[in-house]
Amino acid sequence: MTEPIFSPSFGNRPSYLVGRETVISTFISGLEQEPGNRDRATLMLGQRGSGKTVLLWELADRARKLGFVVATPTVASEDMLERIVEKIQEAGEPYVNKRCLPKFTGGSLSVFGFSAGLEFTRDVQETKSFQFKLTQLARKLTEQGHGILILIDELQANSPEIRQLVTAYQELVGERLNVALVMAGLPGAVCATLNDRVLTFLNRARKVMLEPLSVGDVDAYYQRAFEELCLDIPSHLRLCAARATQGSPYMLQLIGYNIANRCKAGERAAREQIDGAIEASKVDFENDVCETTLAALSDQDVAFLSAMTDDEDAVSRISDVAKRMSVTPDYAQKYRRRLIDAGVIEQARRGYVRFAVPYMADYLRSQL
Repeated sequence: MTEPIFSPSFGNRPSYLVGRETVISTFISGLEQEPGNRDRATLMLGQRGSGKTVLLWELADRARKLGFVVATPTVASEDMLERIVEKIQEAGEPYVNKRCLPKFTGGSLSVFGFSAGLEFTRDVQETKSFQFKLTQLARKLTEQGHGILILIDELQANSPEIRQLVTAYQELVGERLNVALVMAGLPGAVCATLNDRVLTFLNRARKVMLEPLSVGDVDAYYQRAFEELCLDIPSHLRLCAARATQGSPYMLQLIGYNIANRCKAGERAAREQIDGAIEASKVDFENDVCETTLAALSDQDVAFLSAMTDDEDAVSRISDVAKRMSVTPDYAQKYRRRLIDAGVIEQARRGYVRFAVPYMADYLRSQL
């Protein structure tokens, strides 16, 4: 039973989402309102390991129960628009009332570009734009009493595909068609998208920052999960485990999984078992998140982060970091901005930054 409860792999879906019910209920409430409601367009900002992808899939499941045709999470890429159309066609086909389609005799069958169901004629497929195809799909499904939900993962800044999607979505909203849109990405990518002059429409969308999970929420989930697994984890040790997650949904899964694999049902867990599970989880997290994150950065990016590790406090002053790097404050600001956009650090207050990735400072110190 461990796997369904604790699924410590990126993209795997745990049995229960911790601390995100408000985000879910707000969005679902928007779907239950009339087309054009603000909560139907949502931008989710979250650091690495904050559970953005899992949350998108949960929204997909909830929306289907309301009769929405869902274009499941699509990663922002060059073929993103084509994949969205294909997903809507596939998911929406069962909802199309074929009995209501006009009958034709001879020649090419075509109803507003459709040959049958939600399939486009060859001419439309080969010559018409994404905007045209999406509009026709939205019109047809709206007429049948069904909405469309489009989910975008790993939002990229300055993406021409995102510009086309948002422009098309804005036109659909203006036509009062039954559509909704959720896009998730690192804070830097989302902010850059909002600053795109072509996409000012998005500034009216709801912005949701996926903050670190509270210790209380994590502890409550662990209590429920361990009881379901018949594991006797003393409350003070369970609280240590909850604190060790540092609010990361991924660490929550890792620690829970390792505890479940080290402890036996019906036996009271010892501190050594919990400490061992936490340490093993830190190693996995550092390999999966910290190492992977650093591998994508430049040497100067890493030098900036390494300079931050001299501060034992939670925050670092930019001027101190610049001094340790032997560069000017203006030069250091360049890398500050890059690392914030990459979701590795975040602004603590004016002139100060802190690590946004749990255990990153510890990992860098161990490497140094």
